[in-house]
Amino acid sequence: MYTQRRFPFKNLILWTRRELIFFFIISIVFTLLYEVVDVKWLQVPLTPVGLVGTAVAFMIGFQNNAAYDRIWEARKIWGGIVNASRTLVINVRDSFYLHDSKNGKDESEITQIIAHRHVAWLTALRYAMRTKKPWEASYQKIHKQKHFEYHIPEFEVELEDELKQHLSVEELNHVMTQDHKPNAIISLQSKHLRKLTDEGKIWDFSYLNMQQILQELTTLQGKSERIKNFPYPKQYGSIGYHFVHLFMWLLPMAIIPSFASMGITVAETNPLVGKFFVWFNIPFTALVIWVFNTMLRVGLAGENPFEGSPNDVPISNISRGITRDILQLAEEEPGKIPPAFENKSDVQM
Repeated sequence: MYTQRRFPFKNLILWTRRELIFFFIISIVFTLLYEVVDVKWLQVPLTPVGLVGTAVAFMIGFQNNAAYDRIWEARKIWGGIVNASRTLVINVRDSFYLHDSKNGKDESEITQIIAHRHVAWLTALRYAMRTKKPWEASYQKIHKQKHFEYHIPEFEVELEDELKQHLSVEELNHVMTQDHKPNAIISLQSKHLRKLTDEGKIWDFSYLNMQQILQELTTLQGKSERIKNFPYPKQYGSIGYHFVHLFMWLLPMAIIPSFASMGITVAETNPLVGKFFVWFNIPFTALVIWVFNTMLRVGLAGENPFEGSPNDVPISNISRGITRDILQLAEEEPGKIPPAFENKSDVQM
């Protein structure tokens, strides 16, 4: 997601440049047919087209609000994961019988093992969220544009290579055989905490608190998966798409005659301008269509907040930030703490 406070107008034009060129072509073709070829019957009243435009604006507004709700809910879910992750590691770190100094080193190692296992869970979850779905846009078409380059870490490094840095060989082999890897990892975490409690290294009350945190993490995981696995209803997206295109083809036939009529009035005081006044509709028509189409694209870009577009929730950066936080809380060696991801083109991923 963009770190800049404003979306630069230049980027907006580059993002929609193909459509904008197409809209100018449509406007020019209709104007040529009306003014040069003299196809005067190619016109419709402006009032019905204005009513269609109003309906399209309401539909696009509804779609954009729904898409924003999905993005904002996804961001709140991952914000909850941030808080619960820190709480889990702090509880583990401070829940041992610290009065027994002989166990100090052992307890530090256990805290680091649990912290690394939680990092593995975060890693598996973000990889699951980046899995491509049939209804999602193509990431490859976006990030390879010459004017705009960014990268998605989950598409560049294999999951197993990431997990082996945080799991033992036995745990890694077990997790990689499971269909739902985040569930497998959080199950290993729960079993380990139970074992530590049975050994008397964790208070029973602390164990219950940590189980509640794991339950909260599992709930947040399920909410994130719900957004990922359930697409924005296509009937709403399709209706908005078709209505915008219907409006796009009707608008020139309504605006061109209006500009021609205004040209007659202008010709009374300025014959030269009045003669060519109808051609001024071209930028105006293209601009109106472009505004409606861009609003539609903004909504479409926000439907799937995890697919890997520049406007998505930056789960890669969020996960890496949590990773660094909890490993530092676990007093891990600085050399074993992964660096923050490098962001290209001011895009957090």
